[in-house]
Order: sequence, then C-alpha cells, then structure tokens
Amino acid sequence: MAEKVTKEFLHAKGIEIGIYTKDFKNEYISITDIAKYKSDEPNDTIRTWMRNKDTIEFLGLWESLHNPNFKPVEFDGFRSQAGSNAFTMSPAKWISGVNAVGIVSKAGKYGGTFAHADIAFEFASWISAEFKLYIIKDYERLKSDESNRLSLDWNLRREISKLNYRIHTDAIKNNLVLPELTNEQKMFAYASEADLLNVALFGMTAREWRERTPNAKGNIRDSATIEQLLVLSNMESYNALLIDQKVPKPQRVELLRKFAITQMTALRKIEPKVPNMEKISLPNGNMKNQAKET
Repeated sequence: MAEKVTKEFLHAKGIEIGIYTKDFKNEYISITDIAKYKSDEPNDTIRTWMRNKDTIEFLGLWESLHNPNFKPVEFDGFRSQAGSNAFTMSPAKWISGVNAVGIVSKAGKYGGTFAHADIAFEFASWISAEFKLYIIKDYERLKSDESNRLSLDWNLRREISKLNYRIHTDAIKNNLVLPELTNEQKMFAYASEADLLNVALFGMTAREWRERTPNAKGNIRDSATIEQLLVLSNMESYNALLIDQKVPKPQRVELLRKFAITQMTALRKIEPKVPNMEKISLPNGNMKNQAKET
C-alpha cells in the first residue's frame, strides 16, 4: 500500500513553498521553492549552499542525531573535502553517499528537493534572514490550523463512538449475559460482541489487528476513519435489534457484514474519496467460522 502523504503550501513574500508530511510529526519543506527567492536557478543555489563546510557539518550532525543508518565514514570523506575549490555537492550525491534521510529528492509536477524542517530553516537563514522569518510565520499558521483540525477530528470521533454504545450494551446485558455467569464470563460476552462488529466491518478481530500492526498505537477502532466510526455506531444499533430478535450469532455477522458494505457504499457515493475503503473487503475464511471464534 502506498504511503499516505499530506501536502500543503507555505506562502512567504509571494512565493509558494511546498511542504509535506507522512506522520504529522516530521515536515519536509521544498528548499527548491525557498531557493527561488534568491535565484532563477534554484538547483545551482542549493548546490552552492551544500559546498560549504559549515553546511556539510550541520547536515552530518542532523543525520547522526536522527538517522540510525547514517554512514559516518563516508561523511568524514565529504567533510574533509568541503570548502575546497574542487569540492562539489548535490542533493543526490549527499543522499546516496551517506544514506541521508534529512534531504529528499522528489520527481513529478510538485517535485524538487525537500528537506526536513530543521534543515530547511537553516537553508532559509543562508538565503535571507528576513525571508526565513516570513516562512516561519506562515509555518506557525499552518501548524495552528493542523492542531485545530486534529482536535476537531478527535472530538468528532469521541462523540460518534458514544452514539449507540449504550443501546448495544443494554441489548447484550438483557439477552446474552445470564445472571449465573461470573464477572469474567460477562466481560467476555461484551468483548465477543464488540469483536463481532470488528469482523463485520474490518474483516478481523481486535487481536488479529494487533498481531498485524504490532507497532500501532491504540486499538483497531482508534485507527478507523470517521466514516467507519459512523457505520460502526449504526451497526451497534442494528446488532442490538438482531440480539433482541434472538438471531443466531453466525447469521448476525453475515447480516452485519452486508449492512456495513451497504452503508460504506452509500458514503462513497456522497464522498468518492472515503479513505480506507479497502478495510471493508471480505475477510479470508468463512464468516460463520469467524463468528463462532469471536
């Protein structure tokens, strides 16, 4: 699956500067665009900056702090030559030479040379201290907007998850949790029904998701899109109705599966680019067998 990349633009003194991130933590800013403030030949400007000994030492220090695969021996060779008249350096030469990650070359319409924000601001200082301040000002605006969006998204997710939760748990309590069950058995009943919904919507149980994504934070529902959470909330209400009607579990998971696909398809018609639609593809194996295991 292709990595998800979020693209934005900074604006400083009439120049549009590309910026992207893959994790909302590390932003890469187009130093090609920054260089346009100084010259109509931005690639030449970047190469001139990279010839400086101070630049090479700064780039090497950044890589040593952030890149476990950095090649220090190769870096020492560049550092010993930097500043001499015969020394030349380019982004491609730096990246391949020391296995750098702080500078990235991208092809395509919005391609060019991008650098981690730490490095991009250093480059901007070399271009113009005044221009750097304009870039930082718009960068702070962008980060503020991003923070507001993420906060709104978090609150929306929390409210959606509450919608039909009580209806669902009450149906389980009234129909599936027998008085003679132990507390542990009662908790299992609730967890089992929650996983039934997971199988129907995501095609896997919470445990299977954890095994497939051992480094992910939170749980399977924390990684869901807002659209999926909305469908999940509706599924809780539907499953409560099926429980009240004494529909057997294997049949319920098939009905819930059809319900999830119908709802996600309807959302796709409203918004053609609903993310993670692949998460509702049919799981491997027999749905009835998976229902028995949850």
